[in-house]
Amino acid sequence: MPKKIALITGITGQDGGYLAKLLLDKGYEVHGLRRRSSASTLDRLEAILGASTVARDITFHMGDMTDGASLMQALSKSQPDEVYNLAAQSHVQISFDKPEYTSNVNALGTLRLLEAIRVLGMGDDVRFYQASTSELFGNVQETPQTETTPFRPRSPYAISKHHAFLTTANYREAYGFHASNGILFNHEGPTRGDDFVSRKITIGVAAIEHGRKDPIRLGNLNATRDWGHVRDYVEGMWLMQQQRAPSDYVLATGEDHSVREFVELAFGHIGRTVEWTGSGTDERGVDARSGEVLIEVDPVFFRPAEVSSLRGNADKARHALGWEPRVSFPQLVADMVTSDLTRMARNG
Repeated sequence: MPKKIALITGITGQDGGYLAKLLLDKGYEVHGLRRRSSASTLDRLEAILGASTVARDITFHMGDMTDGASLMQALSKSQPDEVYNLAAQSHVQISFDKPEYTSNVNALGTLRLLEAIRVLGMGDDVRFYQASTSELFGNVQETPQTETTPFRPRSPYAISKHHAFLTTANYREAYGFHASNGILFNHEGPTRGDDFVSRKITIGVAAIEHGRKDPIRLGNLNATRDWGHVRDYVEGMWLMQQQRAPSDYVLATGEDHSVREFVELAFGHIGRTVEWTGSGTDERGVDARSGEVLIEVDPVFFRPAEVSSLRGNADKARHALGWEPRVSFPQLVADMVTSDLTRMARNG
């Protein structure tokens, strides 16, 4: 039988790299959309797959979610069986600084991609996955959150993703597309962008272990998230595409942990115990043994509209897809810290 063909937008991001690896392992022919910009380097993809595999097994198409013509060209050239739309301006804080750009990429970019599939007459043949987000729940109306929990987005990022979610559902209902939304809760890994809080912590821990004296500066230590490992979540994406009928699914661990807990586990991995002193913006995390300041709170990292807590219920995915998260929260933190320690030792 011929290989299945997959087109991944956002292939150079964390999720794109892990998804590409999964699909290659399953025998797919993998194509990726790549921006012609410095932000779209192959470093992350090569860290996951290896440089030789990227060069040999990934076919790239230059394009951008803000350019509909380039999306049509990528679809025409790749002729995919499955499209995974992972491209996004995905940083919540940056979305407050760049709301128009965020909406152009995330909201209108999804519309451009779906409309390109329709115009090219691929709607009956292509299965479409849209990367949605737990940030849609925002000012949460119930805990845990499920597929039926009302959306109350509280950032330009979440609002743009709400638009993309509804657009995906509309193309499913109006044109009969096999189009599914994955409402994914926080999923992390060693190649997470270093401006995300999880990676900021693990890079900081590795740097302190290697002699850096500057503390890690963080925002809301009490914010809680449902954190899982990206390896588990890309498998869920693929499973959604294999179903006879499209639908929307929450992927989550069902556990929530605070930023404070993440910090404590990360430092615990290098044998340090964090003690907390002060309160509010004066709170500090110090090494229980030496008194060294490890963590400082900086108001610059507070969001204009905070989402304090998110925790998902993935029962639908468990029953319909047979999906289960395998990596525990402590294992996730350990994996990320170990990776950053290794990277820092290698790079000096």
